[in-house]
Amino acid sequence: MILAINTSTFQFSLALMEKDGTVLTEFLMSKGKGNFGSLMPALDFLIRESKADIHSVEAIIVAEGPGSFTGLRLGISTAKGLCHALDVPVIGISSLEALACQLPYTHLPITSILDSRKGEFFAARFTWSSVHHLRRDSEDLCLKLDEFPSLFKDPAIFIGNDFEIQAPLLRELFGIQVMLAHSYCWNLRASAVGSLGLKRFKLNDFDEPQLLGPLYLRPPDITPTPFPSIPVSG
Repeated sequence: MILAINTSTFQFSLALMEKDGTVLTEFLMSKGKGNFGSLMPALDFLIRESKADIHSVEAIIVAEGPGSFTGLRLGISTAKGLCHALDVPVIGISSLEALACQLPYTHLPITSILDSRKGEFFAARFTWSSVHHLRRDSEDLCLKLDEFPSLFKDPAIFIGNDFEIQAPLLRELFGIQVMLAHSYCWNLRASAVGSLGLKRFKLNDFDEPQLLGPLYLRPPDITPTPFPSIPVSG
């Protein structure tokens, strides 16, 4: 059994999965800010209600970003703490790649987007290969919305983390014929993070816990307040 964690979006999620990819149970928080304080109670609920034994977890798989600064710090810290406590490996997975993984049977390229705040979006493009391997076609980018047409010219299907807000913006930008994933897909699920991590788990391709860190792509909104200068009398 593995535990998958996504806190890169405000709609954080947790999933317990078998090593064959079967989802045993999954928890998805509703949209909104300030929900990350519910992460540990949600994990406790997930374990208790599924009647699972936390000591049966063989790996922790966590979304490493890009995404929410606060969420990534909390999720990765939780994953590291659990991997040390349970003596199991940890695996970090791209949030944008996991989002694209939720559209498994399209022949079109997939453009994943996540809200970066300040009018910007994290984005990357992926394509499923003939052997059903998700191939990365671009690096993770942090873009203004009006930069999308120049960078993503070829037809693609879009998937994001907020259909209510992002879908109208994309329709306005690309026209009403823009191809969008179904609205129910527009939440990044921990099970998608877990499914990608399981491929690495089976290859014993683990991350070093001390080296695993959030992928931010841009500086955080909050910067440390500088200490006031202290005059020195001579």
